[in-house]
Amino acid sequence: MTTDKDQSMDDQSPAVVFAAKGIDVTPSKDEGVLKVVKNQGEDGDRPMIGDKVAVHYTGKLINGKKFDSSMERNKPFTFSLGKGQVIKGLDIGVSSMQRGEVCMLLCKPAYAYGSAGCPPKIPPNAMLQFEVELLSFQGEVLTDDGGITRRIKVKGEGYNNPNDGSTVYVHLEGRCEERLFDSRDVQFVVGESEDMGVPLGVDRAMENMQKGECCMLYLKPKYGFGKEGRAHYKIGPNSDLVYEVTLNNFEKAKESWELDQKEKLKLSAAAKQKGTQYFKAGRYLQAVVQYQRVVSWLEMEFGVGKEEQQKLQDFLLAAQLNLAMCYLKLREYALVVENCNKVIELDEKNEKALYRRGEARLFRNEFSLAMSDFKLVLQVNPSNRAARDQVSICQRNIREHHEKDKKIYANMFQKFAERDVKAGKGKRRRGEDSGVMNENHQVAIKRRRRSQDHGQDCP
Repeated sequence: MTTDKDQSMDDQSPAVVFAAKGIDVTPSKDEGVLKVVKNQGEDGDRPMIGDKVAVHYTGKLINGKKFDSSMERNKPFTFSLGKGQVIKGLDIGVSSMQRGEVCMLLCKPAYAYGSAGCPPKIPPNAMLQFEVELLSFQGEVLTDDGGITRRIKVKGEGYNNPNDGSTVYVHLEGRCEERLFDSRDVQFVVGESEDMGVPLGVDRAMENMQKGECCMLYLKPKYGFGKEGRAHYKIGPNSDLVYEVTLNNFEKAKESWELDQKEKLKLSAAAKQKGTQYFKAGRYLQAVVQYQRVVSWLEMEFGVGKEEQQKLQDFLLAAQLNLAMCYLKLREYALVVENCNKVIELDEKNEKALYRRGEARLFRNEFSLAMSDFKLVLQVNPSNRAARDQVSICQRNIREHHEKDKKIYANMFQKFAERDVKAGKGKRRRGEDSGVMNENHQVAIKRRRRSQDHGQDCP
């Protein structure tokens, strides 16, 4: 008779295996999730809350019956860690793993599907076992261009976030190539962190954080100190930065719908002034934030009287024109055209909007469209010398473009013609060769016939 000690671990029941070798990985240490490592992973950090993780897994009931497997689908399963996208036991178990690690997890019902189960495959109050391989993980990307990546070390409280204009109280530590260059408690208004020497990337991340949260922010130069760097911190141009940020507290600003029209106009005037200040300092992205505030406050507003409506429209048009100018500086030409179009919808003869749209189109090599815009500028203001010069530039570019096209097509047709000539010569050669062969063939036939005739005369 064999004993448990004589049996291999694979032959034993899951409960016995986890009781003998399992490690409790639950924060409360209630043995709700037990873990047994099958293959060690790579040394290094582990996934953090919010990270996008990719795993392979096989899930079974405690009796060994399989209910799901990413392996059978031959496709890794991805989810954001700690966001409630999977059962609690998987969130906890995967957060304890290293890249490349393979482990077994035993999850009690409270950390799986509880008393409800997941019919028809998982009955109520079922204990589940998983074999999990952690393939990869990466931080949460907060911007479309991948310039800000967040990894959460400590989850914050509740679901309330600072909004644009909130006053935040944070502790931050900034590093460049592992050198600590900034460590302090600081207070700033979201959207205006530049005033306190805090980079835009930290500012933009605030609206994704909760009170008490501690996170790592990985900033590309665009969201750090840009191509200028920051001499005060001995940061060179185009440097990547890493900030550890703790949001200690915040005072939320009024939402747009909570503001009356007078408040919006007052705030818009301050934002416009702040945007101009940033623009003159070459902080174009920070200026964009300010002008976008004005647009968000006023684009859906309607004045009571004609004078009030004109005042609102003037503020809105100025903000959109300024956005177009910022995007020109940032070489975001599609956004220049978009903002100019919004101005032209309200004021079709707006000289600045037509001119800036023409500039953006010229930079995009849309010479005909650009020339049309500059001609419209001259219709509005015939004395605009800059627009007249731009028309000449567009005409020259169009001529040069046509000349290039002519050369390209001429060369193309020349190559086709040369190829056709070569092909024709080849055919003629084959024809001549064929003619010679035919003549030789005819001579051979005649000789054969004569020899046959002579042969018939012989006895």
